[in-house]
Amino acid sequence: MKNLPPDARPREKLLARGPGALSDAELLALLLRTGIKGKGVLQMAQELLQLKTKHSENDGFDGIAGLLHASAEDLKRVKGLGPAKRAELVAVLELARRALAQQLKERTVFSDPQAVKDYLQLHLAAKSHEVFAVLFLDVQNRLLAMEELFRGTLTQTSVYPREVVLRALHHQACAVVLAHNHPSGSVQPSRADESLTHTLKTTLALVDVRVLDHIIVAPGEALSMAEKGLL
Repeated sequence: MKNLPPDARPREKLLARGPGALSDAELLALLLRTGIKGKGVLQMAQELLQLKTKHSENDGFDGIAGLLHASAEDLKRVKGLGPAKRAELVAVLELARRALAQQLKERTVFSDPQAVKDYLQLHLAAKSHEVFAVLFLDVQNRLLAMEELFRGTLTQTSVYPREVVLRALHHQACAVVLAHNHPSGSVQPSRADESLTHTLKTTLALVDVRVLDHIIVAPGEALSMAEKGLL
């Protein structure tokens, strides 16, 4: 980093031109701060963006988004990335989750639909197995809580409507947003997804809880069934 001209160093560049002027590798280098013997921090950051996880279908992190979804265990396999740096990278993702959760608790969920998708991406997109989650909303459609309720292949037999109803009543929710991930990478809803959505919508209506949307997420992508007219 010292060999770079001052205006090309990530820290000085960020302060002079703003974070948008930096590449993913440069931003990551700022978090890492130092490299290791024989490998500068920028080179280390670039290599880190291309490293592999145990569960990635294409054997890669898929850039900065994939890296931030990596677990502390995944990062443990990176040479030169000690406990402090691993903890900082994982903390960045957790801060992003909490910031988005705070936004959704302070304002109507659908005043910013993209924030909902981003929030669900951070929670679900990188999981190697299917997870079914529910956002419980108050009368003003603000977030009360999010819970991951079921794991595994989603069908009407693996997702129990009674449990969803009980959790909605527990939170005194007036509406919900359903969500699940597709580890395969495709966000297109299956027949089972559509059937499950219809079943939950009908069941929750019996206790005056509305289903506002069912969002399917995968790394880098999210689909709203409501926006597609499938609700």
